[in-house]
Order: sequence, then structure tokens, then C-alpha cells
Amino acid sequence: MPDRQRDLDIVLFGATGFVGVLTAAHLAEHAPEEARVALAGRSRAKLESTRAEIGGRALDWELVEVDATDAVRLRAVAARTMVLASTVGPYAAYGKEVVRACAEEGTHYADLTGEVLFVRWSLDEVDARARETGAAIVHACGFDSIPSDLGVLVTAQRAAADGAGELGETTLLVRSMKGGFSGGTIDSARQQAITMRADAAARRTVSDPYALSPRRSEEPSGGGRARAGGVVGTLRRLVPIDRDEETGRWTGPFVMAGFNTRIVRLSNTLSDWSYGRCFRYREATDFGSGPMSPLLAGGMAIGLGGAVTGLAFGPTRAVLDRFLPKPGEGPGPEERAAGRFRMEIRSTTTQGRRYRTKVGADYDPGYGGTAVMLGRAALSLAFDGGVGVPRRTGVCTPATAMGEVLVERLREHGFTFDVEEVTGR
Repeated sequence: MPDRQRDLDIVLFGATGFVGVLTAAHLAEHAPEEARVALAGRSRAKLESTRAEIGGRALDWELVEVDATDAVRLRAVAARTMVLASTVGPYAAYGKEVVRACAEEGTHYADLTGEVLFVRWSLDEVDARARETGAAIVHACGFDSIPSDLGVLVTAQRAAADGAGELGETTLLVRSMKGGFSGGTIDSARQQAITMRADAAARRTVSDPYALSPRRSEEPSGGGRARAGGVVGTLRRLVPIDRDEETGRWTGPFVMAGFNTRIVRLSNTLSDWSYGRCFRYREATDFGSGPMSPLLAGGMAIGLGGAVTGLAFGPTRAVLDRFLPKPGEGPGPEERAAGRFRMEIRSTTTQGRRYRTKVGADYDPGYGGTAVMLGRAALSLAFDGGVGVPRRTGVCTPATAMGEVLVERLREHGFTFDVEEVTGR
């Protein structure tokens, strides 16, 4: 239960940003009546405007003016609250002092980062201190990477309950998705691309499938799979596309796989490889089995590769920035209401049994859905202590900090996490 010796249960930092406003509105509607919430940001005038826009219970919430670079003030804020949830990115630029303040003050923390380099910094710089003070530093509490992280968790739990062995080859497939990625997410990708271009060590970190493991020497060394020949084989060697020989369906890259897969692997390591030592995980987008499917998959691969490269170079970045959403921008209510995502996780266990997990929700993934996920995570950290949340301290993932408790909180808001054993095709 919340520590009533602290003034606040939740501080939402970045409350005036697009996703911040949506998260604040979710808390205003769904937080317990006794919840003590504050909205934080660098502009009091904007905070006042946000509070008035939300209305209702939010009109009684405290406003906290604080800048992401003010270490002293951030520690004072962190010392007052049980949980600090942050939407202020790019996190490598604006998140370090916030995380450090929470680690020093024993304050639980949740964010929306999709930045490998920031999470690696967090593990290196604040993990030990957070464990000393009892703070859970929970990264990736939005569309990056809750559907992936919790989806694999419930799959592993079902297989264990069935006595089916540990997870082996596991793939998340994006079946359908409607909705955009926020300007903040794109800005984070932009800043990481710039850093990687200038820093060889950063490039090595981001390219390592187990970059976030605190026990890297105990992880697999990796390896590739053989590719087919011919024209299609040439395309498949040039870009990361594949064909499922059993179903005939083509898959191409998923834009968030580079980060999500590392978070899921980190969950396995932090839980002492509870998914299994043979666990191998990847993510892809399903493009179907039609004659155009390999071309669509290849086009996606080329487009994503070009975008990442373009963001790293000044001239091309300037062109891309004219078309990409800016931080703080987002779709209107009607567009968000039409959003959805459907994913499917397929896993074969060490005993040869197969499982399929459906993960989805009728929310725009990058905006409304992410706001619900962050809001639910903050509420879990603040109010679910009676059922063992957080499960661990230090730098965590959603699966290792909150696990099935957060799954249930999300199910209450229309999220699907359905696991079934597959006996045939």
C-alpha cells in the first residue's frame, strides 16, 4: 500500500505533453478516490492549462514546477512521492537526472522509453543504488514494450503451469495495427541515431541482441539462419524478410523490434532465465501470403532502414523532419478512437508443445493505448504493494516489476492477453 508518510502517491512528470495529458486524464478517471496525484512540468502556466482542460478530480491536484535538468529540485520532488511517472523524452537527454533522483530517494519510477542506450545507462549508473534504496526503476511502460513483455510472460507462465517445459523459439507477429507513433517516440529514435553515428561504442551496444543483459557473458552469442536462393532469396538476403514454410505467410521487420526484443530478453535474465536457457525471441510484421507479400515486406524493410539512416545525417534528417510528427503533436480524438493493435506470439517449448498468445486492444498504440499502459503501471506501483508489487527493485522491466498484476489491470481496460495451446496447424 502507499507510504502515507509521503505527501503524494503519483507525480506525473511531463503532464503537459500530448501523451502526458492523456495519461493525466486516465488517472483522473480511474485512480482510486484516495489517490494523491500531482502534475509536474517546467511551465506552471501550461500545467494550470492542462489541469483545467482535464477538469473533474484533477482540479484538486497539486502542480509542481520542475525542470528535467534541475537535480536538486528533482530529488526534492522524488522524496515526496511513492511513484514518479515520466513522459519526458528523449530520455537519454532529459531522463537521467529524473531516474537518478528516484534511485537516490527510493521512489518507484515508470517511463515510456524506447531507447536501448538510455536503459543501458540506467543499468550501469543507477541500478545498484536503486536496489539499496528499494526503488523499482521500470522502463518501457508503453507500447514500447508492455504488449511484448507481458505477452511473453503469460505464455511462459502457461507453459510452466502445463508442465510443458521452457520456451524455445518464440516469435511475436504484428497482425494488424492502426494508429501512429508519437512525435516523442520519433524524436527518441532521431537522437539515438545521431548518437550511434558519432559513437562506435554506442553502435556496438545497439547492435547487440543482449545489450541490456547485466550478465552478458552468460547469454548466447547469437547466430543466423540460412537463406534461400534465387531472386526472392537475394531480396531476403538484402533485407530482413522471411517466409513461414508451414503457413506460407511472409514477414518483414517491425519498427519497434530492436528495442522490444531486448526488453523481453532482459526480463528472462532478471528472472534467472525463467523463460528458459533455450529461449530465442524475435518480432516481425505479418504481410500475408499473397503474391505481393514479399515485396511489401521488402518495401517495409528498405523504408525503415532508410529512415534510420536518414535520421542520422543532417541533410536527410532535415527533409524527414518536415514530414514526421513533432514532439507534443498527435491525432485528434476521432483518429485515436479508431486505433487498435493485434499481435500474436507463437512459441514452441523444449518439449515440443506449441502455444499461441493473442495480445491486443482497441486503442491507438502510440497515444491512447500508451497513456493507459503508463497510467496502469503507475497505479500498480503505487497501490498494489499488498500483492507483492514491485516484485523486485533496481532497474526492472514491466514483467519483472509487476507481472501478472499489471496484466490484470490492463485486462480491466479491454486489453487481451489470451494463451492457448496449439495442437494442429
